[in-house]
Amino acid sequence: MRWVLLAAIGALILLGLLNAFGQRPQTFALDTPAASLELSVPSHLRGGLLYEARFTITAHHELKNALLAFSPGWNESMQQNTIEPSPLGQASRDGDLLLTLGHVPAGHVYRLFMQFQVNATNVGRRRADVTLYDGATKLGAIHRTVTVFP
Repeated sequence: MRWVLLAAIGALILLGLLNAFGQRPQTFALDTPAASLELSVPSHLRGGLLYEARFTITAHHELKNALLAFSPGWNESMQQNTIEPSPLGQASRDGDLLLTLGHVPAGHVYRLFMQFQVNATNVGRRRADVTLYDGATKLGAIHRTVTVFP
């Protein structure tokens, strides 16, 4: 019985090292004629985990008013600790969190960092999409699913 328990604990440790329970970031990309958006964020999380999401916007053409819209899955049972640099504005639009980033000249890069903590009671799968806008014009979206383990 002792060996079975020891083997089970060893298997859990091995699965954690192989990223079976999340934390290692994945990269998602969107490329449009006006701009590209790259997102680096884990898709598998655990309760209590602190993690970072990095958004890199590269303007191929001038973005007069760059906006990022986050589906509710980004904040559902998550604590948002930091947003750097601070957005020019924050709002809600049709249930999505909307961050106003402002002007991004052609050829320039805008990088946004967000840090989160997963609530301990947060378990399940949900959509966590992000959409890039220039003012009212939708440039494109990155669709992803996040899985939260206990």
